Amino acid sequence: MIFNIQRYSTHDGDGIRTLIFYKGCPLQCQWCSNPESQSFGQSVLYDSKSCKNFGDCALTVPEAISQNSNNGLEIKRELITDPEKLRDVCASKAITISGESLSVDELLAEVEKDLPFYREDGGVTLSGGEPLAQGKELVLLLQRLRQRSINTNMETSLHVKWALVERTIGLVNTFLVDLKHTDPVKFRQYINGNAHLVMENLEKLAYFGVNVVVRVPVIPGFNNSESEIQSMVDFVSTIKGINEIHFLPYHTFGVEKYRMLGMDYLFDSKAQLGEEELLPYIQYAESQGFKTKIGG
Repeated sequence: MIFNIQRYSTHDGDGIRTLIFYKGCPLQCQWCSNPESQSFGQSVLYDSKSCKNFGDCALTVPEAISQNSNNGLEIKRELITDPEKLRDVCASKAITISGESLSVDELLAEVEKDLPFYREDGGVTLSGGEPLAQGKELVLLLQRLRQRSINTNMETSLHVKWALVERTIGLVNTFLVDLKHTDPVKFRQYINGNAHLVMENLEKLAYFGVNVVVRVPVIPGFNNSESEIQSMVDFVSTIKGINEIHFLPYHTFGVEKYRMLGMDYLFDSKAQLGEEELLPYIQYAESQGFKTKIGG
């Protein structure tokens, strides 16, 4: 399931790229900028600021949507069994549905619209959510892209069984691997995941000689201490074949989505992290022999 296709992107790889965002992720990062990507099914977003109280949504699924005392809506998302019913109901677009099932042929048709822009170094980047957590359609898409000689990158947390990673080797030009922490306690507490699984998969992936770029999202209060960053850099330095680390500064671009999904944002919604604050991390990584970059 896809929740977005972004065209003419100049990040997440070289050249001009088409970004395909898959829905569904095994992790639950508390700062996630795309919280609608975490669930594998469709998500219902409600923007109370745009609501005109027409009431068509409540008529469509009365068991799940009702008006509240503030002239807004009370939405019980757990009672919405078929979000698709709501896709075109709201005239003011206060309710939107995130998630659409597209076949491999349909995705290829979308990609082929952008072929003239790729030239020598552009292509497709698969993101999410977690692409590797998708079904066999992911491999079919990768195979079709490879048959067309379309450069393909994949952004991944590697938080999946190794077999799901292994099946994509030889089909991906560059793996953009998010390394969020090396401390298993913090990894479990803030992400609900297993740090050892990610680290082991990263070591295995590099062993196959594929192109891997490690990307560290720098999150205040989670992993931005000097010792934590150095620990991640030191770990990557033990892996033969990985030569590049990118540092992704924390941002709050996705905070509004939490409100629209009825979710709480657990990090500081006003915190900012400037590039100058990342310079010590850049300097340390470069001292260990890595090529570095701020941002994706």
